[in-house]
Amino acid sequence: METDQIRNGVSFLRRSHSEFQEKTTEWTCRMKSREIPTAALVLGVNVTDHDLTFKSLSEVLQNNITPYVALLQAKDCPGIKNLMQKLMGQLMNCYIDVDSSDEEDCVQVSQNRIRCSMASLISWYENITKKTDSETPSKKRTSSRHLQSPPVVVIFKDMESFTTKVLQDFLVISSQHIRELPLILIFGIATSPMIIHSLLPHSVSSLLCIELFQSLSCKEHLSTIIDKLLLTTQFAFKLSEKVLQVLINIFLYHDFSVQNFIKGFQLCIVEHFCSQPLSVLCCRLVEAKKRVNSLSHSQCENVRRLPSFRRYVESQVSEKQIALLTADNFLKEVIQKLLEDLHVYHENYVPVLRCLHVFTSSLPKYPLGKQIRELHCACLENRVWETEEYESSLQLARMLNKSDLVTMLQKCVEIFASSSGKEFDKVVEKLKEFLTQFQKLEVAGACQERGESVSSQKELQKKTDLYHLQKTLLELKESRRSKKLTKFEMLRFEVVDFIDNLVRNYLVPADHKTLHEIMYFNTASALREHLNAAPRIALHTALNNPYCYLKNRALKSDGGTISNKAPDICIVYKLHLECGRLINLVDWLEAFSTVVMAVEGPNAAASDQVDDIIHARFIRAVSELELLGFIKPSKQKTDHVARLTWGGC
Repeated sequence: METDQIRNGVSFLRRSHSEFQEKTTEWTCRMKSREIPTAALVLGVNVTDHDLTFKSLSEVLQNNITPYVALLQAKDCPGIKNLMQKLMGQLMNCYIDVDSSDEEDCVQVSQNRIRCSMASLISWYENITKKTDSETPSKKRTSSRHLQSPPVVVIFKDMESFTTKVLQDFLVISSQHIRELPLILIFGIATSPMIIHSLLPHSVSSLLCIELFQSLSCKEHLSTIIDKLLLTTQFAFKLSEKVLQVLINIFLYHDFSVQNFIKGFQLCIVEHFCSQPLSVLCCRLVEAKKRVNSLSHSQCENVRRLPSFRRYVESQVSEKQIALLTADNFLKEVIQKLLEDLHVYHENYVPVLRCLHVFTSSLPKYPLGKQIRELHCACLENRVWETEEYESSLQLARMLNKSDLVTMLQKCVEIFASSSGKEFDKVVEKLKEFLTQFQKLEVAGACQERGESVSSQKELQKKTDLYHLQKTLLELKESRRSKKLTKFEMLRFEVVDFIDNLVRNYLVPADHKTLHEIMYFNTASALREHLNAAPRIALHTALNNPYCYLKNRALKSDGGTISNKAPDICIVYKLHLECGRLINLVDWLEAFSTVVMAVEGPNAAASDQVDDIIHARFIRAVSELELLGFIKPSKQKTDHVARLTWGGC
């Protein structure tokens, strides 16, 4: 949950509790005596992230507001009895017997059994608050961060999933005892706040004093994660455009889960450091230079095999080419220089990307995308200045007004001034010079426009007839077309060209840099295999080639052959692939028996006993195939089954 939202939620709880303790007039007391303070927290459809949000919220509340916080889920509360059991169990930190009967509607506290009811909860709260008030001053100081007579906060994590009757009963009962038990509710909502009025009738919803809290959208969370993990020089590890696009597509089209995006990022790190032998150099520059000196000859050969390093060698003179391919010490010196260039590239890339995003995100049509992650992907994919979207952005930028341009330049100055790049001092000076020129133009331009408007009005006033009026207007229009650019327009073109030069110099795609393979994970296919589930392919591989998963050498077989040492279901599956739409069970059993008996040889037991065992194994394997959905019983012929899958995987 965002820091601002947590802060707002905490202030709401403090305010609600203070209002509860300070009922001013009798009329207010009557009106609010049955209202339950309720926070409606709209979190969005990324349900998988809600647990982490509520965990953070619960910790903040327990540290700052009240130690009495309970989190309830719909699956644990099918009835009001279960809800009260869960609520009292969490508040009292006691054991709950979920399977207890209706007569034993109790929770176990120490050696006593307490009945789960609102009266028992109120009695417990009164006892626990009295006990706290009578504590020694030293103990009171440890709990001073909590409110006096702290409220009981109940969080409904998934309000849409709760049944209407359970919610109604709990709210009505709670409102009747709100004076004895200071209760505050938090509704976790994934869809819309209107769900409260859909689930609850007016007579029940009127018992709630609701305040709405809107969480940031999933996409904004994603942009923050990418900004913290990828658009920073703090971490050497980076993602290529294809890999980043796979993670973003899974996020946007599958689950909207930030947690799953981070898990995918962690998987990329593990995959990169396991598959790339030179990943030992993927670290901070000082450490990387030390590790370069300890590279072995085989690791130097791995460097020479990198495609980007081959291109670098081809661009050198012949003497240097020979030295790079034969002398390891000279190669290590070059690697240190290339790694330093790569780190400098990253230091310069991020601020220029942010500056370009300041311009493109302010344009009306967002040719390069509104989010910085979209612009980052476009820059990684190819030379962004060669795309049509970039040309459209420049054309729109050349039509910006002065106030927008000044605001953008001020933001760019802040970005470059706070960056760690050593080459941006002159850039900051140039941007400040542009700002000074715009300020000078402001006064001069206002005077010039005023003079032009006065002279044109005088010209129009001289000629009153329609012919001369039309002629004068055409002359004015023609003069505006043919006149030279104003100082403001020239300065605006100069600013846009300056930003364009920065983009061309510093936003070169990463795969154009030498040794980028050391820091960039670019195996998108491996990531798809891990993250994009393909159950049919996995099943087919496991049944058709069990060695792939079991790694048993006895299961190795040539393509098309059926090993008699394979599991029964694998033998049955391979045999069924050779059949048509309908499979005769008798023929299938005979084929299975032939394959299995091939291993028995002359030492086989009595034929009747073997037939019974093979028959049982066959029936079990067929049943498993049916359970997996490969076959089904046929209504046309009782001794046949119908095949359900076709084609290769």
